[in-house]
Amino acid sequence: MKIIVGVKRVVDFNVRVRVKADGSGVETSNVKMSMNPFDEIALEEAIRLKEAGTASEVIAVSIGPEKASETLRTALAMGADRGVLIKAEGSLEPLAVAKLLAKIANDENADLIILGKQAIDDDSNQTGQMLAGLLDWPQATFASKITIGDKSAQIVREIDGGLQTIETSLPAIITVDLRLNQPRYASLPNIMKAKKKPMDVKDAADLGVDITPRLKVLNTEPPATRKPGQMVGSVEELVAKLKTEAGVL
Repeated sequence: MKIIVGVKRVVDFNVRVRVKADGSGVETSNVKMSMNPFDEIALEEAIRLKEAGTASEVIAVSIGPEKASETLRTALAMGADRGVLIKAEGSLEPLAVAKLLAKIANDENADLIILGKQAIDDDSNQTGQMLAGLLDWPQATFASKITIGDKSAQIVREIDGGLQTIETSLPAIITVDLRLNQPRYASLPNIMKAKKKPMDVKDAADLGVDITPRLKVLNTEPPATRKPGQMVGSVEELVAKLKTEAGVL
């Protein structure tokens, strides 16, 4: 079984996001970047499947600028066998990413594609579903447990109010949720070994895929700051403020 895992380079989740002064987007210059946390979980699951003997090869794919190769090296250090970097500048919409992943999936004859349910930068939660539509493969989203059988997969997925267990044939698309696993840290020896693992670099323009944006960001602004709290001396004062200032009574 050959597994493809999508890994996206995003602003590190520990970094306080700042909006550019002109409101054109989020500031990424001189900001720490890392692998999307949901993609780390997807990669960890693929590596575990290989360690269990279920999968024969794990291929990490990243789409973005040249610096996305750093994210791929992290994926290789975690345990992926090889990486594919598709160079593309600017903001990529989920449909464009899905088209590029579909191209790679067909070229590699993949048996399974595992993705994070969403990226923490745009929270779109669309790529996996669009990819399933383009490839005409079954899909399972929000997976919290994955069991691979003979040409099939059983997935426990998180839904409103509980858990749902489904079974799908392979090849398939699976998007993962937070509670699936705990990603491993890349050890120093594996980081050194990752430098020797193969990484194929492709240009999005050479793959015959239209990645022209269909949406235009008009303005980006930070959320409104919360007003500071106030101390009141009595219940009567609290009720008065709720009536006059908050308007809730």
